[in-house]
Amino acid sequence: MKPKRQAQREARQMYQLCVVNGSLDDRRVRQVVQRLVDSGRPGALAILTPLQRLLRLDRQKRSAAVESAAPLTAQARATMEAGLLGRFGQGIVVSFNDNPALIGGVRIKVGSNVYDGSVQGRLAALASRF
Repeated sequence: MKPKRQAQREARQMYQLCVVNGSLDDRRVRQVVQRLVDSGRPGALAILTPLQRLLRLDRQKRSAAVESAAPLTAQARATMEAGLLGRFGQGIVVSFNDNPALIGGVRIKVGSNVYDGSVQGRLAALASRF
């Protein structure tokens, strides 16, 4: 069994092998994981667990969820997506959802960052000030 720090270090090295031109390459991820599994190395599971965590964090960082109170027009979606691609890079995947509870405005979540421009968010901020 590998010590935890060593397994994490090897997982980070394998993660770096999966990054091509600054973005994660799915094909390379499959190759790296398959080679590790096929190698039969003792402690392979100890390496795969932190590697999976790193991959999950990368996916979250490269996805954006846009919530709006009403359905956005195609032009508004295209503008929003272009702005997000310009700010966060070409590897970001944008999804759009309707949330009538927002009352108005838009809430954008990219990774663990939330950009809240909704009426609901402003009312909550106002309520917390009192």
